[in-house]
Amino acid sequence: MLAPRGTLYTGLFPLWQYHSPVVQLNVGGQMFSTSVSTLRKHPESKLVELLSRPPRARGEAQGHYFIDRDGTHFGAVLEYLRSDRLPAENIQEVHREAVYYNIQPLVKLLEETPQLFGELVGRQQFLSRVPHYKENIEVLIRIARAEAIAARHSTIIICVLRTEEDLGFYDSAISSLEADKESVVTFGPWKAALSTNDLLDCVKMDIESQGYKVSVQPHVVEKSFLSRSYNVFHRLSFTWW
Repeated sequence: MLAPRGTLYTGLFPLWQYHSPVVQLNVGGQMFSTSVSTLRKHPESKLVELLSRPPRARGEAQGHYFIDRDGTHFGAVLEYLRSDRLPAENIQEVHREAVYYNIQPLVKLLEETPQLFGELVGRQQFLSRVPHYKENIEVLIRIARAEAIAARHSTIIICVLRTEEDLGFYDSAISSLEADKESVVTFGPWKAALSTNDLLDCVKMDIESQGYKVSVQPHVVEKSFLSRSYNVFHRLSFTWW
């Protein structure tokens, strides 16, 4: 990219950066003041990229920059750049901002905190071994919303097949079900030590994280005198109001 006429450079950065050691940042309407050296602390970050671009407007030429992003947690990112201090709360939200601004040292440190370590190393690694987990969550929400018309609750049957052995009697189990078989959402099997209840906790957690109110209960299939009892079915209930 060609520099504007008359622009002088020192190293990789245009000389105007050194005329304004204090930078004003407008992040989604929230104002922050900091130094050029603080923003340049990690050369690979988007903040360095922001400083290195030619000013697009008169305000930016005076050391003001606008970032079109929610600024709620930018203060925690800025505090890390100033003092290497990690936030004590809102860890996941600050991690998301660190990823966006590509501040890799902060990303790594946050991922090592207890709040994120268990989520990323434990839960997410488990869910990566459950076939079609994310797609099934989307299907559950779609079915529940379709059944919400003039109703207070939507209930969906979940079939959880923990092992290959469970998968072997799936056809017999599903045929014993009196509910609409086409709307049953099936999870598993998976190769990990975690249980059916662990999987159901994950389903509930991930749906509730999207703002829905849900509960999970075992679904008992009535059996005849000679039929086998199956404990692979569960009722996921959405409450709308």
